[in-house]
Amino acid sequence: MLLLPFRPMSSKALRGLLLPAVLLLSGCQTVLMSPSGDMAVQQRDIILISLVLMLLIVVPVIGLTLFFAWRYRASNQKATYKPDWDHSTVLELLIWSAPLLIIIALGALTWVSTHKLDPFRPLERIAAGRGIPAGAKPLEVDVVALDWKWLFIYPEQGIATVNELAAPVDRPIQFKITASTVMNSFFIPSLAGQIYAMPGMETKLHAVINKPGSYEGMSANYSGAGFSGMHFKFLGLSEGEFDQWVAKAKDGGALTRESYLQLEKPSENEPVRRYATVAPDLYPAIVNLCVAPGTPCMHETMAKDAARAGKPAGEHDMSHMEHMEH
Repeated sequence: MLLLPFRPMSSKALRGLLLPAVLLLSGCQTVLMSPSGDMAVQQRDIILISLVLMLLIVVPVIGLTLFFAWRYRASNQKATYKPDWDHSTVLELLIWSAPLLIIIALGALTWVSTHKLDPFRPLERIAAGRGIPAGAKPLEVDVVALDWKWLFIYPEQGIATVNELAAPVDRPIQFKITASTVMNSFFIPSLAGQIYAMPGMETKLHAVINKPGSYEGMSANYSGAGFSGMHFKFLGLSEGEFDQWVAKAKDGGALTRESYLQLEKPSENEPVRRYATVAPDLYPAIVNLCVAPGTPCMHETMAKDAARAGKPAGEHDMSHMEHMEH
């Protein structure tokens, strides 16, 4: 076998290899590590704390592995050779107690943060060291994932928009989220973690944006051919700018049940639309899949089924499941 002589790589060649990698990474955005909403900030902190806790084991293990390989190399005549050694109580305690303590710490962190950052739970603060102002009312936004666009309904303002969302800075937001046909995922990385949108169901998210700006929103769950264009802008505005944005939406058309049924049809890369008025009870009808005339609503159908059985809907469903299991 022919052995070629080894030549170390020159610094010029090394720079030539690293430059393309640097150029590729220059387009990356670390929005998850530098969010603008308090909920996302708390979620980022959990990621960093968990990473540090795990590195407390990983880094020493890697370091000791390299140290042992160097310390007990064949050429080191000073290293003590003990072929019959097989146990050390001190080492056993160190090897098992350190990972155990870290697992306990990670478990406690996960338990506390899972309840504290429950998306259904109303906010307890605006930001670190800043509580909710007395009498502050959350901004309500009804979110509907369509194929392949986003519909946002503002019950208090009486308006609706497509592929554009806005909220005042430092004002709590209460999202109610559903979908028209298939499951999607509502995700604004700068604001909070992703929440699934499912047809016939409603999920919730409480969040707040702390910095003005324009942020990217998207669907984080593949839902078909137009998924790649299912993006929207989330605008963090001052109170005055938000009022102007609402006034601008007031110049749009009317979102009736008939126009919603047209909007619901699959379409790709839809531009921003604004509606000055919204049909009464449109969002509850979307959740219950009964926007079209003559379509029975899910909650009414379930109530009738429960009444026939003489039981609450939940109890009836559970007994049916137990029967199926047996």
